[in-house]
Amino acid sequence: MEKISIIMPVYNAEKFLNQSIESVLNQTYKKFELIIVDDGSKDSSGSICDEYAKKDQRIKVIHKRNGGSSTARNKALDIADGKYIMFIDADDFFEPNSCKVLYNEIEKRKADYVIGNYIHTNYEGEKWENPLFNPEIYDNFKLSITDYKKSFFVMNSVIWNKIIRRDFIEKNHLRFIKSDIAEDAVFSIYCYTHSDNGYFINDVIYNYRQNKKNNSVSTSCTKQYFEKINYSYKLIFQSFKETDNIGFYRFFYARIMPYLLCKIIDSNFLDKESTKEVIEMLAWFFEHKELYKVAVLNRRLNKIVKNINEKKYEEALENIAETKIYRENASEFTKEKMYAPSEELYKIMTE
Repeated sequence: MEKISIIMPVYNAEKFLNQSIESVLNQTYKKFELIIVDDGSKDSSGSICDEYAKKDQRIKVIHKRNGGSSTARNKALDIADGKYIMFIDADDFFEPNSCKVLYNEIEKRKADYVIGNYIHTNYEGEKWENPLFNPEIYDNFKLSITDYKKSFFVMNSVIWNKIIRRDFIEKNHLRFIKSDIAEDAVFSIYCYTHSDNGYFINDVIYNYRQNKKNNSVSTSCTKQYFEKINYSYKLIFQSFKETDNIGFYRFFYARIMPYLLCKIIDSNFLDKESTKEVIEMLAWFFEHKELYKVAVLNRRLNKIVKNINEKKYEEALENIAETKIYRENASEFTKEKMYAPSEELYKIMTE
C-alpha cells in the first residue's frame, strides 16, 4: 500500500468540518496523511482541526493568514509526501471507500490521474437521488481529449473527485494559480492537456454539498470577479493552444461562454460603465466564437456577442440591458436553458 496525501483547505467551516474530517478518518483505506490548512478562519475551525491532530498522528495542521483556497492547497502540496494526492473541501465528505476505490484504480492502470463520480447533497447533507454521471451511460473508461461524447463531460473543472499521481504534479510544476475563481479548472485542465493516461470510474466517491443558501453567485459578480475569470480563462486557453488541443477547447468554450455572458447580464454589481469595461476586457474571449466556429443557439446571446466582436459596445450594452430584464422575468428553466448547451449544439459542432 502506498500513502495518499489528502489536502483540505479550511476557512470558517465549523458547521460541517467534523463530518468532513470524520469522512477521511473513517476511510477503509488507512494509509494516508490528512493535511489541513486553516486559511485564517475566524470561527472555531482552527481549534477543531488542532483537536483532531492531537488524536490522530496522520493529521497535519497548518495555520496561515487568509489567502484563499489556492494558497492553502499549494501550502499543503509543498509538504505532501504521499505517492498520490487527493483533495476534499471542508464542507463536503467522502464515501467510506473513496480512497480505496481510487487507489486500486490508479495502481491497476498505472495512470496519472483517475476521476470518480460524485453526488450532490442538500444543505443538511442529504444526498440527491442520482449521481452526476449516470452509471448506465458513463461506464469505466480511459479518457481522451478527442472524445467529445463522454470524456468531454467527465473532464469537469472540480479538483476534489480525483486522485493524481504526485510525481506527475511535480514533473509538470503544477500548482494552483493565485486566484479564487476557476483555479480548479486551470489545474484540472492542465492535467487533461498534459497527459493521455487518465481514467474515469463511475463509483460515487464524493458528496458535494449545496450550501449556498439565498446566495446567487451570478447576481453578486463584481468587476473584480470578471478580472479574475479573465486571468484564469487566458491560462486555460493557452494550455489548450500550446498542446494543440483547440478541438477540445471549442467544446469547452461552447459550455462556458454562454454561462459567462449570463453572469455579466445578471450581475447586480455592474453599472453601465463597468459593464462596458468588462466586455472590452473579455473581447479577446468573445472573438473565439467566430474564430473557432463555436455554435451558440440562443438568439439574444448571439446578438450580444456579434456586437462585441464588431466593437459596437453601445449596442451590446443595450442588448445586455434588455436581456437582463428578460431574464429577471423568466422562469428558472428558461434562464438555465439560455446558457446550458444542448445535445443539438454539440451535434452541430461535430458535423
